[in-house]
Amino acid sequence: MTRYRLYVLAAALLWSSAGAGIKACALNAWQIAFGRSLVAAVVLFALVPEARRLPSRAAALVALAYAATVTLFVFATKATTAANAIFLQDTAPLWVMVLGPFLIGERAARSEWLAAPVFGAGLSLFFLDQLSPGQIIGNLIALGSGLAFALTILGMRRVQGEGTPATAWGNLVAALVTAPLIAGGPAPTATDVGALLFLGVFQLALAYHLFGRGVSGLPAAEAALLILVEPVLNPVWTFVVTGERPGPWAVVGGGVILVATAWRTLAPLWLEPRRQLG
Repeated sequence: MTRYRLYVLAAALLWSSAGAGIKACALNAWQIAFGRSLVAAVVLFALVPEARRLPSRAAALVALAYAATVTLFVFATKATTAANAIFLQDTAPLWVMVLGPFLIGERAARSEWLAAPVFGAGLSLFFLDQLSPGQIIGNLIALGSGLAFALTILGMRRVQGEGTPATAWGNLVAALVTAPLIAGGPAPTATDVGALLFLGVFQLALAYHLFGRGVSGLPAAEAALLILVEPVLNPVWTFVVTGERPGPWAVVGGGVILVATAWRTLAPLWLEPRRQLG
């Protein structure tokens, strides 16, 4: 099971570059959503044979949830701060715990419910000095992205083995939906093209391919909690690229989440041999 946890953590690491990549790109939200999803779709269809399969009905629904996730997140990041966007999207684990029993018949373990307040406290501290009462529209879009992300996680857990096809077709759907509205935006520079290529190849295609493999071997609630390392790292990369500096509470909150994630990931390695000895 450790291998699956590492897949999920690697995906979270790649996802965490989204804020920096989107903020560094001067294109508008429609252009970015179109460009990165188109690149991701091409990469997945070209390099992963299983992605070329037509999705089942269930996987097609996952693809729609995925398309909503990646599109709404771009708009949220453009409309509000990167910190607000990622914080509100990462309400997904709570949605997963609430909806899991109804949608996939999977209840969160007691350890997940116990860990949730710790992660929530860490997230609250992390963004305490960055959240503001303004930017309401962007915040609402980010919250919608969090719900869509939760549905994507639950769906990938249900359609095990079809995670990558769902991701590939979801990117294609996102690109087709946004394509008619990219006209009139600024002309892309070399920096913009480079940002779109990075976001499409690494932050979407590779990240979701790894996540699909990881979630196939983990309970949905645990996978959702593990990806909360993403909001810790997202503002770090944003600061490196754009100069947006995280506040002092971010350091404390990031430490809480990293410690909780390390415990949730590594504790089973320590506890299992003890159980066997007992």
